[in-house]
Amino acid sequence: MKGKDAELSFEQSMSRLDEIVQSLDSGELALNESMVVFEEGVKLTRECSKQLTKAQGRLDILIKKADGNNSLKALDIQ
Repeated sequence: MKGKDAELSFEQSMSRLDEIVQSLDSGELALNESMVVFEEGVKLTRECSKQLTKAQGRLDILIKKADGNNSLKALDIQ
C-alpha cells in the first residue's frame, strides 16, 4: 500500500482521507474493516505531513531577499 500512497497527490490523499473519515463515521464497517481503513488513513496522514514539510522547505528556499538572507518567518501550516 505504501507504493500506492506515494503515487497519490496531496489533493488525492486528502480526498481519500475524507472518504475514510466518512466511512468510519458511518459505523457500517465491521471492526476488522475499520482497522484496515484506519491504518490506511494513518499512512495517508503521514504522507501528507511529509508533503507539507517538503513544500514548506521549498517555500523557504524560493522566498528570499535580494541580498540572500531568508526573509521568511516560521510558517504555521498545521
